[in-house]
Amino acid sequence: MALKIGILSDSHGWIHPDIISLMNTCDQIVHAGDIIEEQTLSVLTQPLTAVRGNNDKHIKLKDIETLSLPGGKIVIEHGQEHGWQTPSHKSLRQTHPNARAIIYGHTHKQVIDTESSPWIINPGASGAVRNGGSSKCLVLSINSSQNWEFTPHIFESI
Repeated sequence: MALKIGILSDSHGWIHPDIISLMNTCDQIVHAGDIIEEQTLSVLTQPLTAVRGNNDKHIKLKDIETLSLPGGKIVIEHGQEHGWQTPSHKSLRQTHPNARAIIYGHTHKQVIDTESSPWIINPGASGAVRNGGSSKCLVLSINSSQNWEFTPHIFESI
């Protein structure tokens, strides 16, 4: 049976209902920051690891978290420290060279960059702010052979 990790970011006080439903089917949830309203996370029922985004200074979370998973570890950070407009994948990789994947947010754009190691992953905006007309998230599935597969999910704006 596969381990499923739900990945979201940039909810800005609201998470698309279909993303909430999907995340709550996962074994664990990761939020890469810009939560804005801490109670926004209360709708997520699975074990949650969240980091502080550039709009979350009022929320008591760490800036960087690490999760050890079968087949490697993921590092989660919001990403703005690696370039304000578009965080540098090179900088993220240099900062976290021992990760299998680095999860970041900030840009609101979904990215799955597995061309180099560590992989650079951005789930996109899970809320309604600057989401390009759709809310986004990812699910990481890890099978019994410890193979990792990221599946993008896109839901039309309500």
